[in-house]
Amino acid sequence: MVHLYCGEGKGKTTAAMGLALRMAGRGRAVVIAQFLKGADSGERLALAQVPGVRLLEVPERVKFSFQLTPAEREAERTRNTRLLALARKAAPSCDLLVLDEVCAAVNTGLLPLEDVLDCLDSLSCEVVLTGRDPAPELRDRADYLTEMRKVRHPFDRGVCARTGIER
Repeated sequence: MVHLYCGEGKGKTTAAMGLALRMAGRGRAVVIAQFLKGADSGERLALAQVPGVRLLEVPERVKFSFQLTPAEREAERTRNTRLLALARKAAPSCDLLVLDEVCAAVNTGLLPLEDVLDCLDSLSCEVVLTGRDPAPELRDRADYLTEMRKVRHPFDRGVCARTGIER
């Protein structure tokens, strides 16, 4: 089945990684592909130590999409397309595939929606999609659809992302 964690609120990646931990705790194989994120995140550091969890490689640092030059945008689009292809290739050997921030990658034009839909059509494992503003086609594919609603967030008061909480 397809799980979609979306919305403006905090907790989309956290929910996805929680499900990954639950699966790994039951001896199930998990593959995690993170789009638009670098290697320096708390969840990656922890999950790298969990048997049965495979984290697909990401760059050490990733720029925000609005900071990319045209050449960098094209390079990121190519990298994200390759990452999705690698995730698709790894999927037959896992029970859960997490495509973290895949909705944002699609929304920013850094990953073709058609590629994501083709990937979903080819999979026989449980899949988690995360990100804000999922395309209607992704919403329609979801068996589980959870929207995180922001009521209040410190960022609104100018508080930057904090290590261990938002990153």
